[in-house]
Amino acid sequence: MQRVIEFVLGLTFGLGLLISGMTDPGKVQGFLDLAGLWDPSLAFVMGGGVMVGFLAFGWAKKKTCSLSGAPFHWPEMTQIDRPLVLGSLMFGLGWGLAGFCPGPALVAMASGNDKALIFVLAMMVGMALFELFKKKRQLKA
Repeated sequence: MQRVIEFVLGLTFGLGLLISGMTDPGKVQGFLDLAGLWDPSLAFVMGGGVMVGFLAFGWAKKKTCSLSGAPFHWPEMTQIDRPLVLGSLMFGLGWGLAGFCPGPALVAMASGNDKALIFVLAMMVGMALFELFKKKRQLKA
């Protein structure tokens, strides 16, 4: 049953990304182009996501397990450090340049978008390099 719930939620999320235009790099870049022809429509999508997240996390913080019975695993790190800031900057630059972030890129790739496929492949290479450098750093310590 857990896999069915995951599938339905993932499908709902993917359809929401398609319908909202988050899988269209031009729409995303139009939203980020504050000095040009700014397209504010994605602000409503993000605002809706923040509102749902705010309410859902507020509810979930009062619980010990999810609706399916799985225990919650909350992040242990609470401080803002250099890797977090650098990672956020890299994410923002990649989003602005490519017009994709990971979730919408996966949905766009599944719908046959060649640019999304290239983005996802580059993202996977970046993730692999991160893990490689992380392991090397741990070995030195």
